[in-house]
Amino acid sequence: MAEVMNIYEIIEKKIGVKPETTHKIVYDSAADTLEPIYFWTLDLMNDFGLKPEKLIDNFMSSPGSGHFGEMGQRASVMQQQGAATMERVNAILRSVLNLIYDLKEFKVRLQSYSDLKDPVKKESAILSLKQIWLDKVDINKQNSSIKAMAMGITGFQTLLDAFMFAKTVDEAQKIDLNERVKKILVQRVYEFNNWLKESETELRKRYQLERNYLKSQVNSLKLYSRWAKPYLKASMQLEQKEGGRNPALVKSFSTTIFELTLLGKTQVKLPPELSKVKTRRNYYACILVDFNFRGIPQKVSQRGDFAFGGRTEITFRGYALNEDELQRLEYELDKSDIGDVLGLIEGATTESLGLLQKEIDDFLDEKEQEEKGETKKVSGENPFSALLGLYNKKIETKPKKEEDKRGRPIKKDDWVESNHLRKIAKNKAVSTTFTIYDIYKKAHGMPSYA
Repeated sequence: MAEVMNIYEIIEKKIGVKPETTHKIVYDSAADTLEPIYFWTLDLMNDFGLKPEKLIDNFMSSPGSGHFGEMGQRASVMQQQGAATMERVNAILRSVLNLIYDLKEFKVRLQSYSDLKDPVKKESAILSLKQIWLDKVDINKQNSSIKAMAMGITGFQTLLDAFMFAKTVDEAQKIDLNERVKKILVQRVYEFNNWLKESETELRKRYQLERNYLKSQVNSLKLYSRWAKPYLKASMQLEQKEGGRNPALVKSFSTTIFELTLLGKTQVKLPPELSKVKTRRNYYACILVDFNFRGIPQKVSQRGDFAFGGRTEITFRGYALNEDELQRLEYELDKSDIGDVLGLIEGATTESLGLLQKEIDDFLDEKEQEEKGETKKVSGENPFSALLGLYNKKIETKPKKEEDKRGRPIKKDDWVESNHLRKIAKNKAVSTTFTIYDIYKKAHGMPSYA
C-alpha cells in the first residue's frame, strides 16, 4: 500500500486545526508487549465516555522475519479463497445477465398477447404476432413459406397481404382469391390461430419458470457474496504497509512495526446562561492517541501466535473540532489508501451493478394481476447487499454519483462558536488529554507532576 499521511497531519493540513495540547510517553522494554498497553488505554478512554474508534491499524515486518512469512501465508490463503468464491459469483452473475435479457424479450412478446384484450391495440397486436409467426415458425417451411411463395412464385404475390388481413378462417374463405392461393391462406390462418393459443400459454409458463430460476440464481449470488466478503476483508486487513526507507526495517533483521490510532470524542454544551442560544452545529472535545511500536516478534505457540516486546511511543493529542470538521476527517480517510481496498469491494457491487439491480427488481418484485394483466412493484432484497453485510435492507441505487458533501469547504465559526463553543471544547480537550496521560503514568509507576 502507498504511504499515507498520519491522522494529525490530515487534521492540520486538510482541516487547518492544530492540537491544543500534546503529551508523549516513550519507553523501551522487552518484557512489556503492545497488547496490554493498547487495551489499557482503550478501556480508560471508554471509562471517560469518549467512545473511541480505531482510525489506523497498520503493521510492517522486515522481509527476513518469521512474522513476515507467517502473515504472508495467511494473506495468500485468504486471497485464494476470496478469488475462488468471486469466480463463482461472476459465473452466477453471467447467468443472471442472460436470464434478464431472456425475460425482457419474453416480456415484450407477452405484451402483445396482453394487448389482444385491448380493443384499441388489438389490431396492432395481431399484426405484430403474425410477423413473429412468419419470422419464427412459418419460415421453417423454407420454399413453401408464405414469404418465399409471395416473393418467388408467380401467382402468390397477394398471399402475404391476404394473410396479414385475414383474422379467422371464415374471413380467409371470403377473400376474393384464386383457389390455389385461398387453400394455402386458409391453412396458414388456421395454423396461426392454433399457434396463437398455444404459444401464449407456453410462453407464460416459460416466463414464470425463468423468473423462478432467476430468484434461485439471485439467492445463490447472495449466498456466495456472503461467503466471499470475510475472505476479501481479511486479505485486505492482512496487507502490510510498505516500510519504504524506514531505517528500522532491515531486510535480514526480525523486526515488526505497528501503527495504531484511536480517536475519542465527547460533545460539549453551552453554559446554562446561554442554553437558549441556537447553534449551527455540535462541537466536540477530541482526544487522538497514536501508538507507534517497534519490536522483535517471538513465536509463542504452534498455531503461529506471536508476542511482541520492544519500544513503545504513545502520543496523546487534544483537539476542539466541530461536526463538519469531523466529517471532513472521515472524508479524507476514505479518499486515502486507508479506505482504498474496502472501497473497491463495495463500489464494484453498489455502483457498477446499480442498473442491473433495477432490472432484477423489475422481474422479482412484479405481481401479476389476472384481471388486468398489469404488473405491480413491491419492495425486494438487494442480492449484492451481502457483500456489504446488509441483509433484508433495501439499498437505494442512484443513476449518478452525487458529490460528497463532506468534501465541501468548512464554514467559519460564528460569534457564538468562536467565543464559547470552541473555547469550551478546547478547555475540555486539554484537561481530558492531560488527565488520561497522567492516569496512565501513575498506573504504570511513572513520575507524575500533577
